[in-house]
Amino acid sequence: MSIIDASRMQEIEARYPEVLHRSFRQRFGALTMFIGIVLYGIYAVWFFDLPKVISEARWERVGIYLSEWVSYDVQPEFRISGDKITIKYPRFSPLGDNPHPDWVKTNPDGSMTVSVSGTSRTVTVTKTQAIVTAHGITIPIDIAGDVPKIVGSAPVPSWMTVYDDNILVNLGFAGDASISTDRVKIRKRFLGWANFVFDTHSPFFDKPASEVIGLIVSGPRLDPTQSNLSLAFDNVWNNGAWQHGDVWTKLFQTIVMAFLGTLLGSLAAFPLAFLAARNITPNRLLNQILKRLFDFLRSVDMLIWALFLTRAFGPGPLAGSGAIFLTETGTLGKLYSEGLENIDNKPREGVKSTGSPTILVHRYGIVPQIVPVIVSQTLYQWESNVRGATIIGAVGAGGIGLKLWEAMRTNSNWENVAYMVLLILIVVFLFDAASNALRSRLMGTRAK
Repeated sequence: MSIIDASRMQEIEARYPEVLHRSFRQRFGALTMFIGIVLYGIYAVWFFDLPKVISEARWERVGIYLSEWVSYDVQPEFRISGDKITIKYPRFSPLGDNPHPDWVKTNPDGSMTVSVSGTSRTVTVTKTQAIVTAHGITIPIDIAGDVPKIVGSAPVPSWMTVYDDNILVNLGFAGDASISTDRVKIRKRFLGWANFVFDTHSPFFDKPASEVIGLIVSGPRLDPTQSNLSLAFDNVWNNGAWQHGDVWTKLFQTIVMAFLGTLLGSLAAFPLAFLAARNITPNRLLNQILKRLFDFLRSVDMLIWALFLTRAFGPGPLAGSGAIFLTETGTLGKLYSEGLENIDNKPREGVKSTGSPTILVHRYGIVPQIVPVIVSQTLYQWESNVRGATIIGAVGAGGIGLKLWEAMRTNSNWENVAYMVLLILIVVFLFDAASNALRSRLMGTRAK
């Protein structure tokens, strides 16, 4: 075994200083970063008071809202007056103006039974009682007195809540029942979107698909002034419950806003980027002024620009397009100018050496180098602005965002919210695919 003397050791240290004489950052940098992240996480938990937020959150609402995205409910109300039981539906019931559902049956003794979920969960309303059958047990509730009372001494089940003036029965996803004196209100839930094609005022409402197709193809005219095909399209487009025509019009406005704002922003940013690039325009004062302008335009959020412009021009797609235009001028101007500052000067100098004017030097010596940057960044911003146009629409800039906000604000039209969110997702996916295909074609690469 050989022994390394002092001179040999010094030679090795001099040859590999990065291994034997590492700096403090190299030795403890990773550990310091890990400790910093842990400390920041602890601070974030304290700052946002996450334990309290989690404990006080109403998590049950998540399931309720999600269920309302994919379902609808019908709410019959039974009123007892003397010896008579009457049933009433809401004014805009999904079943139409004169509903007679098969899940509400009138018994020989005059009572009525509602099948909330088959035969396992039912509510029977008599002149003096509401009889609830669920989870394998039957509980009669007296509704003839001043307050509703559970008959018998059995313990109140966990799915039933007794209040001072009413009793709430939770029947799970299938629905619920609110029982009070002389009145029983039931909510029965169904999967799907009610009346999505034809609303209750359409002559095609509640008809099977085969009959509707037959009427459209060869049936007698339901409206003497137009064909059945035209009538069906008009009924779908002007569906009062889903408002397809208005939703699709607002969606098209959102797409136009995103396209117009991005197009105008790129057209404005392109020439300004040449003036902002230090290697193209040697005027340092002009470079700095334009770069600070780009910083200002993109630092003010698109939503803030939309708020300003809606106050100036009123609500509508013009304000939305203007907000996107201002933001994109700053964003694309910065990206274009940075791309110009990183070009290879040799092609530019070669074209310049031929005595070509400045515009041709830019055209043949610079533009071919930055086309990939321009195409890639502009198309990406276009995709992003389709989503951004939805957000700014909520503050009055037009488009489907305003329609979406109106549906959410009512807190009862979550199926309409789901419909519009699904449309937005489809549009974003389609634009993403179109953008990738266009980018690969223009840049001469194969889409991955």
